[in-house]
Amino acid sequence: MSVATECGKPSVAGAALPVEFSQVLMQWQRHSGRHGLPWQGTRDPYRVWLSEVMLQQTQVSTVLNYFPRFLARFPDVQALASATPDEVMALWSGLGYYSRARNLHRCAQVVVAQHAGVFPSTSSELQTLPGIGASTAAAIAAFCHGERISILDGNVRRVLTRLLAFDGDLAQAAQQRRLWEIAQALLPEQPAAGDMVAYTQGLMDLGATLCSRSRPSCAACPVLVLCRSGQDGTASRYPVKTRTLKRRHESWWLLVLRSPSNDGAHRIWLERRPNAGIWAGLFCTPVFADEASALAVLPPNTGRMQALAPVAHSLTHRELRLHPLLLEMSHTPVSGDDSGRWVDMEGLDRLGLPAPVRQLLMQLPD
Repeated sequence: MSVATECGKPSVAGAALPVEFSQVLMQWQRHSGRHGLPWQGTRDPYRVWLSEVMLQQTQVSTVLNYFPRFLARFPDVQALASATPDEVMALWSGLGYYSRARNLHRCAQVVVAQHAGVFPSTSSELQTLPGIGASTAAAIAAFCHGERISILDGNVRRVLTRLLAFDGDLAQAAQQRRLWEIAQALLPEQPAAGDMVAYTQGLMDLGATLCSRSRPSCAACPVLVLCRSGQDGTASRYPVKTRTLKRRHESWWLLVLRSPSNDGAHRIWLERRPNAGIWAGLFCTPVFADEASALAVLPPNTGRMQALAPVAHSLTHRELRLHPLLLEMSHTPVSGDDSGRWVDMEGLDRLGLPAPVRQLLMQLPD
């Protein structure tokens, strides 16, 4: 990558770069950035990797509840690698985007089996591991090994496009590559390891706090004097991305089969979801496209049916309307097999269930 000059300033990919940006950002982070998050202040790749995966598409406030519990159960990569998929999914339940948990488990197993339990030290090597993309690899390499490489997650794309009034359409791969070149060119020159920590964390902090998606706090921004969109009052225009998310609306009927257990409590019939699609690999009540299909699988006179209040649940690409049908059964008519099993209510915590299904089961009427 070559850096040219434009009007006396360094430029790359046709964009003039503010040379002061990295120094201003690092100084701000050291004095005013976030320093109390539980995954900060460590050079342990396992903890950095775990936090980065959890923070993908998830708010910090949510991850704060999951990160310590996950570490308590799986304190290192060896413990995670030796766990069963159900153990991992049970702790992940509620964080969503469950492919992250599956990749997390696979990645741990690869690190233990192929790298003697030690994460690779460079971003290029890290990207060969399951579920680790370019930005996550850069974060691990920068935080743990001081590698001079930039992260470029959604928050950082927003910061940099606003900083430079970058109007390239990020729905196009060529424009994403152009922004990546700019991100690399903005890095501090010959940084110490501590500089890369401050710079990388500063990008994260700025995007998560002041340079928010809506109503950015431009007046409080440490790089306002360097920010083209901040000076022009046009921050809300960036980033530019023309491709819009098309959301589908679907209705699902959940057949909730409940029967008494030997101690007089309740059991729920759960089945493992397919390995692809929504809630892949998780346990769930049987799912049907309509009420008639749900009722058709039941033999006559099997028990008392009760339609419960519908539940709305939002996913990235879909809006689900869940219609639970609670069937009280006088006995347990089906034995467990590879696809399903009867589960005591107290055993639900040991299985990975979708968050709305777990909440539904915990709130069933007596």
